[in-house]
Formats: sequence, C-alpha cells, structure tokens
Amino acid sequence: MTHTTDIRREGHRPALLDLYSCAGGAGGGYDRAGFAVTGVDIRPRPNYPFAFIQGDALAVLDDLIDSGEIRRYNAIHASPPCQKRCALTVGTNRSRGWGGQHVDLVAPTRKLLEASGLPYVIEQPDGKADVRKDITLCGEMFGLGVLRHRNFELGGWNAPQPVHKPHRGRVRGWRHGRYFDGPYVAAYGSGGGKATVAEMQTAMGIDWTDVREELTEAIPPAYSEWLGHAFLTCTTAAVVAV
Repeated sequence: MTHTTDIRREGHRPALLDLYSCAGGAGGGYDRAGFAVTGVDIRPRPNYPFAFIQGDALAVLDDLIDSGEIRRYNAIHASPPCQKRCALTVGTNRSRGWGGQHVDLVAPTRKLLEASGLPYVIEQPDGKADVRKDITLCGEMFGLGVLRHRNFELGGWNAPQPVHKPHRGRVRGWRHGRYFDGPYVAAYGSGGGKATVAEMQTAMGIDWTDVREELTEAIPPAYSEWLGHAFLTCTTAAVVAV
C-alpha cells in the first residue's frame, strides 16, 4: 500500500474516477461509500447520476495523466468491456463463433492505471483470465436477487476476501429445454425466462435507469460500496501506520 494521503479528513469526499462507467452501477456504490464520483463513457449516458465526461476512457485517462489533472482524484475504478472470452459471451455460443471477436481493453487500461500512480480497481466477470482475482464478489454475499460473480484486481492497495456464501438455489430460467425456478434472476439478455427490467432493477438495487442494456452491463452497487469501504479502511490504516 503506497497511497497514504488521509482522504477522509472532515468535510472531504474523496474523488473517484469511474472509467467505462455505463449508467453507474459501480459509481452508485462508491457514492454510497462516501466518494465524489465522476464517470467516463464513450456513449452519452443521460441516466448517469453523477458528474460525467463523455469520451473514450483511455483517451480521457491519458489526457488527465499528461495534464497532471489526475491528481484531483484519489482512486480509479475501471470496468473495461468484458465481452471478449466472457463466459456468458462464449458459453454455449462458441459454435457460432461468438466471443473473442471483441477488442480486449484490459491490458492498455492497466498500463495507464499504473502510470496514473493512483490506487485502482479493475472489474471483470468470471471467465476472464486477464484480471488478477484479488477479490471475487457475488450477489449472495449481499442478499441480492442475482449471483453475478465478478472479479476485481486491486492496484496499489489490498483487502481481505469476504466469505463466499453458498447459493440458495438456481438462477431462474430455461436451460437446455428445461425450466428451473430459483431465488435469482438472469440479468442479461432477454427471453428464456430471463429477468424483466423491473426484476433486474430490484435484484441489483439500481433504480435510476430502466434501459435494459445499461442494466445488463451493470454491477450491483453493493459490490462497489463494499470495495469503497474496504479502500477507505485500508487507506486510513496506512495513514495511521505512517
């Protein structure tokens, strides 16, 4: 842990840059944890509830580093597009040639994050070998209606892995011609018993967007809220140690 600035001084909300922000699933959790969040996404995101910069995430980050403006932030979260070799993309679609056709942005994102000198988080789903699995989070850890396993690589800081609770049942939907009921909904795609927009909103704890594509790409805010609190605890401990 090298970032020892006391970012929780009275009256100060630490600033976090939310790259590849989509509609703010990650940003919502960091906001709850006490961060002032600025999102960056290549597409317009009118539903994003915090400060927002429309632009290519890598180009924006590179400009912030070159200008020195990156020091206005205390940490960075990045969720590069995950379709390449994602288990949900490849999965049963391998025979159709899906998965592996998308640009992998993890490596160039990590390079710039390291160049920023700031602590960072890179988020990816299961099935991605590109990201170090420092932390793995699951909806059941937070009592959510989705499983949505996600892996997080922590740069410049660390946190203990929380206990992965046993799942209470199956994800509801059709599998190979058979319908299964269960306590979790499938918050991706459509058809086959997958969740409605309202079900996804409830299951993930996101109420500020009703755009299906934005919901299917989001992580539950509970994940990043946990990460945000863990980061602040780690930072405070480092300050005390110094």
